[in-house]
Amino acid sequence: MTRLRLSDITGEKPVKLTIEIPARLHRELASYAAVLNGGSSAGAPQPADLVAPMLERFIASDRGFARQRRKAASGATPSSEADPRSR
Repeated sequence: MTRLRLSDITGEKPVKLTIEIPARLHRELASYAAVLNGGSSAGAPQPADLVAPMLERFIASDRGFARQRRKAASGATPSSEADPRSR
């Protein structure tokens, strides 16, 4: 079986966020949920339940974001560090 990047969906207290996504993306999320469920759409997670874990995984794996976050935490301003002309 293919190893997917999304492995678990935890039940944490949610914060409501309303977004609109293209129908094509919704179909892809439904397909992903079926694959995550072993190939069956019966009993698969709802597409909306995949969004938060996918975003968490994306943010956690974004090296540029992590680098800028560390710089901001150390007191450096991200904009001055990112633009070599400002030095």
